[in-house]
Amino acid sequence: MTNGNEVLKILLEENLSKLYGINPNEANAEQMYKALATTINDLLKLKKKSFNGLVRQKKGKRIYYLCMEFLMGRSLKNNIYNMGIQDEAREALKDYGFNLDDLYQLEPDAALGNGGLGRLAACFLDGLASQNYPATGFSLRYEYGLFKQKIIDGWQTELPDVWLPGGDVWLNERDDKTYKVRFDGYVEEQYLDGKKYYIHKDYREVTALPYDMVVSGGDSDAVSTLRLWRGVNVVDFNINSFSQGDYIKAMQYANEADLIAKILYPSDNHYEGKNLRIKQQYFLVSASIQNIIADHIKYYGDIKTLPKYVSIHINDTHPALCVPELMRILMDDYKIEFDEAWEMVKKCVAYTNHTILAEALEKWDEGLIQRVLPRISIILHQIDDKFHDECRCLGYTDEELKPLFIFGDGQVRMANLSVIASHHVNGVSALHSEIIKNSVFNGYYKIWPEKFTNVTNGIAHRRWLTQSNPGLAKLLDEKIGHGYYKDASQLEKLLKFKDDADTLKQLAKIKYENKCRFAEYLYKAQGIVIDPNTRFDVQVKRLHEYKRQLLNVLKIVSLLIDLEENPNIDVTPQTFIFGAKAASTYYVAKDVIKLINYISMHIQRLPQIKCKLNVVFLENYNVSGAEVLIPASDVSEQISLAGKEASGTSNMKFMINGAVTLGTLDGANVEIHDNVGDDNMFLFGMKTDEVEALWYRGYFAKDWYNKNPRIKKVLDRLDYGFCGQSFGHIKKYLIDNYPVSDRYMCLADFDSYMEAYNKMDEAYKDKKKWAQMSLVNISKAGIFSADRSIREYAQNIWNIKPIK
Repeated sequence: MTNGNEVLKILLEENLSKLYGINPNEANAEQMYKALATTINDLLKLKKKSFNGLVRQKKGKRIYYLCMEFLMGRSLKNNIYNMGIQDEAREALKDYGFNLDDLYQLEPDAALGNGGLGRLAACFLDGLASQNYPATGFSLRYEYGLFKQKIIDGWQTELPDVWLPGGDVWLNERDDKTYKVRFDGYVEEQYLDGKKYYIHKDYREVTALPYDMVVSGGDSDAVSTLRLWRGVNVVDFNINSFSQGDYIKAMQYANEADLIAKILYPSDNHYEGKNLRIKQQYFLVSASIQNIIADHIKYYGDIKTLPKYVSIHINDTHPALCVPELMRILMDDYKIEFDEAWEMVKKCVAYTNHTILAEALEKWDEGLIQRVLPRISIILHQIDDKFHDECRCLGYTDEELKPLFIFGDGQVRMANLSVIASHHVNGVSALHSEIIKNSVFNGYYKIWPEKFTNVTNGIAHRRWLTQSNPGLAKLLDEKIGHGYYKDASQLEKLLKFKDDADTLKQLAKIKYENKCRFAEYLYKAQGIVIDPNTRFDVQVKRLHEYKRQLLNVLKIVSLLIDLEENPNIDVTPQTFIFGAKAASTYYVAKDVIKLINYISMHIQRLPQIKCKLNVVFLENYNVSGAEVLIPASDVSEQISLAGKEASGTSNMKFMINGAVTLGTLDGANVEIHDNVGDDNMFLFGMKTDEVEALWYRGYFAKDWYNKNPRIKKVLDRLDYGFCGQSFGHIKKYLIDNYPVSDRYMCLADFDSYMEAYNKMDEAYKDKKKWAQMSLVNISKAGIFSADRSIREYAQNIWNIKPIK
């Protein structure tokens, strides 16, 4: 037995004793999981302490990454792999009669995120730690996350995602780092020695209590910290109400504080929801900015040196209120004049835009901000006035500036605030960055062209390849060595095996084994049987109209019609797999989920068709499910309407696992195409300029229905329905909806999509060619590593250096 095994066993036994007062032979699986997780957590905290000491010694600049969500997935496997102790852990547990893989399954996915935004943030914490950058992420410690998805009679039902009983082992409560956050009340102006001061009165105060999650890097000295805030009220307990039996009133303020971090993205289609969302966002940024400044003062002493040692990143618009909050602290607590404080803020803050969709660029009612955050409201007006004055001096008219102001039409525009305050603004793919310069933020681009740049998204390749696809990782180690683990660009060495029959054969074997593994996973999770000999055609991502899961469904219905008319036609056996959550009040998206499930139910009744065409909806899609599904996928569906997807990251995860993309020239698909070429992916549909031109001319979806017999046949089939359920309302949405039908142009791209699908189908029949395409995708995926993204942020935006 190695020394590593012995040390790990000693620590495990100590933690079993401390946590439960038992020996290893008395422990059940749950107890052993928590003891192991505690042991790994303890080791990482020691590593973090050492690295933080080095950062202070070298006076390194730090990056603070603010995001409303971090989709972390499971931590145990990720940390053990990153620390390089999987063999030691496996052997130590074996001596106690436990299997490491079984313990992995006991950990719930951390319910701290939803989709691509949160998963990107999680990948970035990994990339920062792996390259020894000093980094802290800030978010909220959600009790129930977004929701747990349950499909009942085809319909998405939302349940609380109870993750803390198994997940809190990774959270380290820091009651030494609490801060007060103030809501409501009013602001009184006072004058002293001729200067105006703002005094916030009659406010309600909530204590922000942090919980730290340590995030390891791959073979590195650094450990990132994800600090998660929870609201508590430790003062306003009404003992008189309690004594009189009015327990609800006695606990009112405590309950209101507790609500702040109950769930991620509460519905905001009513006043209470909007009020809670604003409180969540301000609570996050206020606690985080207070924390950042307190640490800076502790270690460096002088508030004026903040821009030298601190970089604050706004990931999407949710944390935009960090701008006026930083201004508030600099002016009210440190008595810095507005102009000087504003220059400091602009040197500290940068912003990543993640969407061009108008509805996703957050706007809040001006009156709501004024009521809930009266001091912040005043500062926002001052920032807007400052921007107005500066631009008028540059010769811009009020008419030109009107859409650029923070305030407009009774709303506070959070994207405008983020752009105005940031020293850099970036998009997340080459196409997206051009779009925001030329349309969404064109007015700002004309004023500050030097402010805008691009950093294409990336993925944690160690997690999504090495951990998720051990068969492929083993083959890569044998063929090209292990260097790709730290330097993903080395994956390109695999290209020299493109014509090697043995390598291609091994790739096909690994894919089949991964498909068998997913089939087993799906059966255990949902009792659904699928055939791993079929082609796995996969679309997994948040359910949204612009991502066009509906277009994929229309294709499937077209194929189904052909099989219903002639079950004996010769087709490639295929299984279409969907995984997606729809926002709880997004009924158009929930209808698409129901349609997918009803088509699936219909096919299950037709065994002669099911063996050739199957449809599966993966319930409660999450990181852990993705880690099994993505390595098993043959075809990656990336079919958003051109110009609507900022980047996407699932496309990169599929690519690095050897799936071949069927997609539009949208988001990072453009850069995938740049790297693999026409011969190794299947493109279809209009380009961004063609989409805009069609809208300009006038897009009338019903014309496509009337003129295209295949489209008419497919939509009429929706009207007829599946399993006794008509989906005529979806047909109406596509061709007879007011004020616009088919706004994401499924019908306009349908023929092109079917043509690309048929080309893909033909290519798949040539097993050697398909394996070669798969190999090219793997070898060219290195550029989409989060490590590369982080280096670009560090060098071009944050101006931070690794600490070694």
